[in-house]
Amino acid sequence: MDWQAFALSLRLATITSAILLVIAIPLAALLVLGRSRWLAALEALATLPMVLPPTVLGFFLLVLLGPRTAVGRGITTLLGHPLAFSFSGLVVGSVIYSLHFAVQPLARLLGAGPMRIVARVLLPLARRSVLTAIILSFLHTMGEFGVVLMLGGDIPGATRTLSIVLYDQVEIFDYAAAARTAAILLGMSVVALALVYSTLQNRIGNRGGTRA
Repeated sequence: MDWQAFALSLRLATITSAILLVIAIPLAALLVLGRSRWLAALEALATLPMVLPPTVLGFFLLVLLGPRTAVGRGITTLLGHPLAFSFSGLVVGSVIYSLHFAVQPLARLLGAGPMRIVARVLLPLARRSVLTAIILSFLHTMGEFGVVLMLGGDIPGATRTLSIVLYDQVEIFDYAAAARTAAILLGMSVVALALVYSTLQNRIGNRGGTRA
């Protein structure tokens, strides 16, 4: 087991989830409650990473953050190093790639009238929705492959995550090691999703009990 890659994946997923939590809540509120004519374009932009193939998104990010664009050169000048093939670059790519998965459950939560949101929905259910957003973002980041590979490459201790390790293990036909790596990712996903669905089931059960 490549524990260095495991620790790096956990670090990447944790930082990404924390950043998404800060971004997704105001963005979801803006998309649902705002009245600007630009909101449709903003919503489409937030959803785009979900429908793009990961390798396509990773390629565009690699080009955008590279030295051939003004954006990439500006970032390099500001930070003193390029974002491409660095952990910071992985964080940027992961936040963009997982944004929709954080915004979607929160936007659904906010899909009621303003007064109802505060009185009946937001206050009693906000913690569950935030938990769901964090877990989905975390799981999505842990399993990322295309964006990570295209933007970060395969640098041990810097950009090599578990998904890259799994790919490398399959490439060299080390299926025993690949099975262990895949089992860890699968186990984390099952546990986290079970937590999400049990939370949702408890919410439904509480509603049914209240109605009865």
